[in-house]
Amino acid sequence: MEQTCYKSNGKQPVSRLRKAYFARLVERCLLFCVCIYLWIKHPEEFDVLHGMNFFNRFSFLHIMWIIWVIDMICQLMPIGKKISLGSHKLFKQRFRPILDKINHNALREYINTTTKSAYKVMLLWLGLAATIAGLYYAKITNRIVMFMITAAFSICDLICVLIWCPFRLLMKTRCCTTCRIFNWDHLMMFTPMIFVKSFYSWSLFFMALLVFAVWELFILMYPERFWEHSNDALKCVNCTDKLCTQYCRKLARN
Repeated sequence: MEQTCYKSNGKQPVSRLRKAYFARLVERCLLFCVCIYLWIKHPEEFDVLHGMNFFNRFSFLHIMWIIWVIDMICQLMPIGKKISLGSHKLFKQRFRPILDKINHNALREYINTTTKSAYKVMLLWLGLAATIAGLYYAKITNRIVMFMITAAFSICDLICVLIWCPFRLLMKTRCCTTCRIFNWDHLMMFTPMIFVKSFYSWSLFFMALLVFAVWELFILMYPERFWEHSNDALKCVNCTDKLCTQYCRKLARN
């Protein structure tokens, strides 16, 4: 049985990082509500989604753009422990090596297995993206709807981290800390935006593509940082994030 970060005989306090992520979830929900209001009352705010209108005037959607860009920059920079280990485990600063115990054959098998599972998830997501694109090109949806889908995906992203994650079932991953696809989140969020031809949408998508490419490159170059049997920081007993507490508690009962 995996060692756990929770004791079975008592409830542990909510971690500071988990509180911060819940605050981000509330923030995204509030922003989404504002977007719904603007869609109904001030649809002209979404003109930024046309061509180069991004540079014409400042709108509420620029605030959303800035928040999303900052989130992605944080995934590309080792900025300490303000970002979850699951997102930053690619960096040397978050790596606690078990050099004398690494089974390199097992490590290679782990990376191969999780990568196959990851690209099964990608295929499913591309199927969803194709459906969304079909609705858009059939003019059943429009630019605003594509933006709203993206904003809804941003909420679902944190729900997956904090409450329940369907990808964990597909990946057979213990928790977010060990998740193979943790930094795929923005690429998946902004997939609908690739079909909206504008600076606003493409700048977000291609930056998300950069985050994805860096993540995948680091897995190829430093696979030992992504496996709990070669990176001691990923073991549940050493967990400081305590984001996926429902999984820790289940393990503690066993």
